[in-house]
Amino acid sequence: MAGNIHPTAVVDPAARIDPTVVVGPYATIGPGVTIGAGTEIGPYCMVDGVTTIGRDNRFYRYCSIGGMPQDKKYKGEPTRLEIGDRNTVREFVTLNTGTVQDGGATTLGDDNWIMAYVHVAHDCHVGSNTILANSVQLGGHVHVGDWAIVGGLTGVHQFARIGAHSMTGGNSSLMQDTPPFVLAAGNPCRPVGINVEGLKRRGFTAAEISALRDAYKIIYRRGLPLDAARAEMRARQQEEPAVARHLQTLLDFLDVASRGIIRP
Repeated sequence: MAGNIHPTAVVDPAARIDPTVVVGPYATIGPGVTIGAGTEIGPYCMVDGVTTIGRDNRFYRYCSIGGMPQDKKYKGEPTRLEIGDRNTVREFVTLNTGTVQDGGATTLGDDNWIMAYVHVAHDCHVGSNTILANSVQLGGHVHVGDWAIVGGLTGVHQFARIGAHSMTGGNSSLMQDTPPFVLAAGNPCRPVGINVEGLKRRGFTAAEISALRDAYKIIYRRGLPLDAARAEMRARQQEEPAVARHLQTLLDFLDVASRGIIRP
């Protein structure tokens, strides 16, 4: 293990680090840290707190991983940060641990691309295969679904949720929930359609995309109350079983959209 740790790095003896982990110059690893095989910790990174990092991740220079929550309610409880596999985390990213008020953990899934200066606050849950572009700022308790793309310099209000396969344009201000599959942008952030290009790249068929466009119209173009829109989508599930699972993704999201969804 010592051969992969730069002599200027400071690694607490209590840290559990796979022998294949690479730790760069002047990095610091705290006692509560566990790091899986093949992960690289870049120069000047700080990894502390009760932090678990999976396999084959790469953290570029100056990241702050596992810092305590920026929450005045935090009183030093042993909360956690849990990171999956194969994530790329660029320069100056900050990922904080959770709070006991919300399950005690911040989580990051697998195969994410987290660009420079991104902040992921306490109790956030970021799925897998997401892209958080430069300087995205996630407030506490934010949920980001799988395959979501959040444009650079976007600010996301605490407790907001970003649905799977959605895309948010740069410089957006997201105060409410963005449903799955939706393309949105602006300050305040507003829906502008379905994320067609992203869905095509992920292998969605023309029929699936057409059904999601129809669902978008039900939610946003028909002037229906949200309960009526949900009822119509449930009816569509019976009529179009081939796309039922995608409509269910929308319905599940809408059922728990406590902050309300973004509106045109």
